[in-house]
This record gives sequence, C-alpha cells and structure tokens, in this order.
Amino acid sequence: MNEIFSRELVDSVVKEFKIPSLANATIGQMVLVASKLESTTGIPFIRMDQGVPGLEPCKIGMDSEKAALDRGVASMYPAAEGVPELKQETSRFVKAFLDIDLAPTYCLPTTGSVAGSFGSFLICSQLNKKKDTILFIDPGFPIQKAQLRMLGVKYKQFDVFAYRGEKLRNKLEELLKDGDIAAIVYSSPNNPTWITFTEEELSIFGEMATKHDTIILEDLAYFGMDFREDYSKPFCAPYVPTVARYTDNYILFISGSKIFSYAGQRVAVACISEVLYNRSYEGLVDIYSGSGHFGITFTNAVMYMITSGVAHSVQFALADMFKAASDGKLNFVEYTNEYGRRAERMKNIFRDNGFHVVYDKDIEREIGDGFFFTIGYKDMKCGELVSELIHYGISSISLSTTGSEREGVRACTSRMTEELYDVLDSRLKLFTESH
Repeated sequence: MNEIFSRELVDSVVKEFKIPSLANATIGQMVLVASKLESTTGIPFIRMDQGVPGLEPCKIGMDSEKAALDRGVASMYPAAEGVPELKQETSRFVKAFLDIDLAPTYCLPTTGSVAGSFGSFLICSQLNKKKDTILFIDPGFPIQKAQLRMLGVKYKQFDVFAYRGEKLRNKLEELLKDGDIAAIVYSSPNNPTWITFTEEELSIFGEMATKHDTIILEDLAYFGMDFREDYSKPFCAPYVPTVARYTDNYILFISGSKIFSYAGQRVAVACISEVLYNRSYEGLVDIYSGSGHFGITFTNAVMYMITSGVAHSVQFALADMFKAASDGKLNFVEYTNEYGRRAERMKNIFRDNGFHVVYDKDIEREIGDGFFFTIGYKDMKCGELVSELIHYGISSISLSTTGSEREGVRACTSRMTEELYDVLDSRLKLFTESH
C-alpha cells in the first residue's frame, strides 16, 4: 500500500474522537480527524472538507468595523431588527443584484445564515399544525437537517438531479399535495453539487409555493458565484436568479461569509417578502400570544431568543460592504472567481487520475466551476471513497450525508493553494496505484 497515513494511525484518531465510522462522518468530525493527523505528523492535508473561505477578508468591512468600535458601539445592545444603515444597504443591494424591490423594513440581520435557517425552520413549523414538515431539495447542507433533528421537526427530501427542468413540477406536486409541507429549502448555486436553478425552475418553485401555501427558504450563500454568467455589475442585467420574482412566500438568506470572506464575524441577512412579513398566523398567536404577525414574531421573539441580536460592529461592516458593491466599487464576483479557477485545476487533476465529476451536468450545460464540486472513483461507494482518501491525506465529506443518491464525495476548493496542486496530483497517483 502507498498510504500517507497508516490505517493504524487513522483508526486511533477516529477512536479518540469517538466517531462510529468515517463513512458517515459529519463535516466537523472530518475536520477534527484531518487536523489531528496533520498536527500529529506534520504532514499537510489536502483540505476539501469544510467550506471555509480561502481568500483575505474584505478590507472595507474590517475598516468599517474598527471605526464602529471606535465610536463606542460595543457598549450598546443591538436592536433585533438591525441598524438602519444595514437595513437600507441590504435593500439597495437586493435591488442592485437581484432586481427585487424590498423595503429596508423587511431586511433583517442574522448571526450567519445558519442562525437564519434555524430561526426560519422553527417559525415555519409553527404557523399551521397541519404543516409540520420541511422539504429539502437535495443534495444539500447537512447541518440544516441536524438543526431540524434538534428542533424535533420532521423533514422530507429528494435528490433533484433526476427532476430538473419541467420534471420538477410533477415531483413537487407529488410531495406538496398532502398539505404537510411548511417550507422548502435549497441553495443555488448548490452546496455540494454546484448546480444552479434556472429561471424556469425558480418559477416552478414559486408557483408551487403559492399554490400550496408553503414558504421558500432560498439560501444564497454563494451569491453571484455561478461564474458562467457575469453578475458583477450592479443595477444591470443579468441579475442573480431568485425565486423572489415568482412568489411572495419567500425568505432569502444572503451571507457575508463567502462573497466577502467575512465568515469569522458571523453575519448575514434574512430578506422576507413584504407579504409574508406582514401576514398573521393563528399558530403564532397560540405560542407567542400577540397578533401572530410573522415579521415581528420572527424578529423579536424567535431570532432575538436565539442570538439576542447581531453584534453592532459587524452590522456596520456588512452595510459598508453591501454599499461598496452596489456603488460598483467592490467587485466581489471577480474576487470570488478565484474559487472557479481552483475548481477547474482540481477537477483536471482528479480526471487525469481516473476520477470523474459525479454531478457533471446542469441540465444540458456543463456544471460550473466554483466553491464546491463532486468527485467519484470507479464504482466506489461514498463511505469507502471518503475513508480511503483520508489515508492519502485528502479530506472530504461523503455525498450520502448531503441527501445525494449518487456515489462520491464533496470537494471544497477554498483551501487549495498553489503549492498543493502537485501534492494533490502525486497523492492521487499513489491512490490509483492501490485502487
């Protein structure tokens, strides 16, 4: 065998962290194992596990945050609804890059989109006792299902790859007809496959959401990062695709983590349609008393109880980054396109060594290059591949943990550096010699 890390060493680390099996390990567990093996041996890993930004944080945000702290904002509790500056600039950013008119009132800060989705899952499952289930358009972000398990909320899921385009309509109708779906969640571009839903598909989501009175939770974590199109110019077409054009039943999540490399400060916004924000639900009256107003309950009851607001200084940072982007002074699309360039090189190395891209088509188009891609090897099962790769110093996560029905692993491009491409190639050559 040509392994970089012996089976005995890997097994001892897995046992130390009490991980039942690498085949079904969470992202956090894979990070622990890879980090421990690196620190124990001094041998660097090809880290394709966790989707952390791999670019420098936006200086505009850092300067703004420092200035806010110098003004003394740290002494004041932040209002749950957010500072006016962030609400205004979010509204403008949404108009500039989505071409959606949304007043500042309906733009709310969250401590990252993970907190936003947690609060949204909670409130959506409380609106109507008959609607007690969340529908995942998979493959998806494993943490969101873990959130539902914490909340005790039921969910359904399906791998969307076989239901692209018009086929999506019948599949959604089949799942929505029983009336138990409170919300539908997806990301676009998609984590982990990097597929991007078309305007046709988004219109189907919108139509079905309106028809069946369910809420779309649209995760735009990788905002504008389908680099096959140029979404870099504010207030100019093409605009980033969104379901907000096709229904009033939506919450959009826009995070600063990837587009501004601001993950460490945990800041995002939840953009709620005016109609949904101002709607009242008997289910909320029963739990929270009051009028059952969706927006007020989400802001002042649900999100406030989860996080007690978003740190003052980082709200000003995100506001100024949004402003710079809307002013055309910060081209975050070109900045993040580095991930696309990394993906192209990494895919070529994998292909040259006998691997294949699992989700290789975006309907009839070639899948784009971006933050994530998916890799398979011969007829290896997900769990076997993720477990074998770790012995060669390559960490990833199994596609089975994302709701995928296909065999392979998710690869993240963010931590790839110039000196590691040759290392990746040499390790894959060792892998293929033994497999």
